[in-house]
Amino acid sequence: MTSQMDTTSVVPQRPGNPHTHDDALLVVDGLIKHFPVSRGVVFRHQVGVVQAVDGISFSVAKGETLGLVGESGCGKTTTGRLLTRLLTPTSGSIRFDGQEISKLSTGKMRPLRRDIQMIFQDPYSSLNPRHTVGTIVGAPLKLQKVQTEQGTKRAVQDLLSLVGLNPEHYNRYPHEFSGGQRQRIGIARTLALRPKVIVADEPVSALDVSIQAQIVNLLADLQQTLHLSYVVIAHDLSVIRHISATIAVMYLGKIVEMAPRDQLYATPRHPYTLALMSAVPKPEPVRSDSGRRQRRERIRLTGDVPSPLNPPPACRFHTRCWKAQDICRTVEPQLEALAPAHQVACHFPENGL
Repeated sequence: MTSQMDTTSVVPQRPGNPHTHDDALLVVDGLIKHFPVSRGVVFRHQVGVVQAVDGISFSVAKGETLGLVGESGCGKTTTGRLLTRLLTPTSGSIRFDGQEISKLSTGKMRPLRRDIQMIFQDPYSSLNPRHTVGTIVGAPLKLQKVQTEQGTKRAVQDLLSLVGLNPEHYNRYPHEFSGGQRQRIGIARTLALRPKVIVADEPVSALDVSIQAQIVNLLADLQQTLHLSYVVIAHDLSVIRHISATIAVMYLGKIVEMAPRDQLYATPRHPYTLALMSAVPKPEPVRSDSGRRQRRERIRLTGDVPSPLNPPPACRFHTRCWKAQDICRTVEPQLEALAPAHQVACHFPENGL
């Protein structure tokens, strides 16, 4: 959460309004994913469940970006895999373009995979080292039996050019490229079927800081050109800020705060969000009215993130929260609007001043 990038060329996002999009392309309601935990060698029996995602709701409008941010283990990646149906939800609803997809079989889901694609985190492990770039990028076209006007090779070369790579690299192998170039190859593969929604799981976290801004700018340019909708998963708040219209902050399987980007960064209301924001370095200290430099106080959370196998009761953040009181340990706070389009799940939110 501490990297800095120059993303001045990123195209600004139009602020989103969670749950009120008339043109919502993706609508998630009460999404839950629990992984059973079993013991025993011969006679296995379930002893508990890992509550990876526990009742989250949000929507993504056409052409906009939702950012999911939080510490490792909060359920971000599991959410992304649920949206692309790489995992089947335990319960809840996922509606894509008006169609319920949460319980679709593999066969019925296959045609929809053309419209919902995923960019994976590690550009080193997500590309098959035995295949050429042409084979990797053209694989979705082959699997979906898509016929192109000028052949698969020309289509792949056009995709490589679209993401800023040399079309002549068609016959090269992944090991011949840098990390940033490999991620561009992965993005080209994702774009092969012209999807409507792309879930980007930590798309720049494995890259050098100097390369991160290039990939973020590329994603923004592609969104404007191809009218894409993104769900961007990241732990780096500087990345999320530059690419998202709406940001949802997750903690231990729950969304604790969700708001338009500028509003969230200007007035974070949940203590957890405030702690995350305090860890983001700024290029210059804030100046007071008298002109003197002020040091912003860093909020250091005590303890580790509790296990999703046995999360704390009521408010899951109360074991690390400096504002926790008895009600936080007994009554679960609901995600409620404290300001237009700004939702917070906290009994004692910040006043926003």
